[in-house]
Amino acid sequence: MTAKIWTAALIVIGDEILSGRTHDRNIAQVASWLQVQGIRLMEVRVVPDIGARIADAVNALRETHDYLFTTGGIGPTHDDITVDAVAEALGLTVVVHPQARRILEEYYATRGGLTDARLRMARVPEGSDLIPNKMSGAPGIRIGNIHLMAGVPHITSQMLDSLTGTLEGGAPLLSETIGCWVPESEVADILREVEKAHANCSIGSYPFFRDGKVGANFVIRSTDAADLASCADTLCEALGDAGHDFTPGGI
Repeated sequence: MTAKIWTAALIVIGDEILSGRTHDRNIAQVASWLQVQGIRLMEVRVVPDIGARIADAVNALRETHDYLFTTGGIGPTHDDITVDAVAEALGLTVVVHPQARRILEEYYATRGGLTDARLRMARVPEGSDLIPNKMSGAPGIRIGNIHLMAGVPHITSQMLDSLTGTLEGGAPLLSETIGCWVPESEVADILREVEKAHANCSIGSYPFFRDGKVGANFVIRSTDAADLASCADTLCEALGDAGHDFTPGGI
C-alpha cells in the first residue's frame, strides 16, 4: 500500500504583501516547518484584505487539503478581518474567547490595559481552540483543520513551535542536493531517466549563473532514506559517465 501523503495549503493575507511594501517570509518558514511534521505544503494563495476573497479562498482550500493555514489579519485594527472572514466561510458566529480574553488581560495589565482594540484579538469563530503565543500574548486560532496565525514572522514562528507534534502527518520529506557546472538543458534527459528509475523520489533542477558560468543544483526529495541515497548515487554516476563534474551537497 502507498503511504498517505498529508497535505496543507497556506493563505497569505494582506494588501501590504500584494503591494510589495512588505516582503513575505512566512511561506518559507511554514513550508519548512510542515516538512518536518511530515506534511507537504501543496498550494499558497495571497489574497487582499477583502472578507469575501478570504472566505472564498478558505472554502476552496480547506476541503482539498488535510490542513489549512492562514497568516495575517488577526490583529487589533479595523483591517484585521481574517476571523470574521473565516467565520463567514464556516457559517459560524464570532465570539470573544474567554481564555483569550484572560491571556490578553494579563499581558496588557502593565501595558496600558485591555482596550476595545486589543480585545479584538480575543475574537474567534465560535468553537475555536487557541494556539499559544509566547511572544506577544495574542493567541492564534484553531478551528477544525484551519489554523489562523499572525502575519509577523517571528510571532508566526512562535505559534508554529506551539503546534509542533500536534498534527498528524507522514514521514518527513528528506532531500539531497547535487551541484554541477552544466546548463540544465544538457542533462535534462539524465534527470528524467534517473527520476523515472526511482519511483519514490523526485528531482528538482535549480539553475544559477555565477562567476560568468552556468550551473545547476539538482535537489532530490524522498521520504525514504535508502531510496534517496540510491537515487543520489545513480544521478552522480550518470553525470560522471556523461563527463560532468559534480558536487555532492550542492554548489
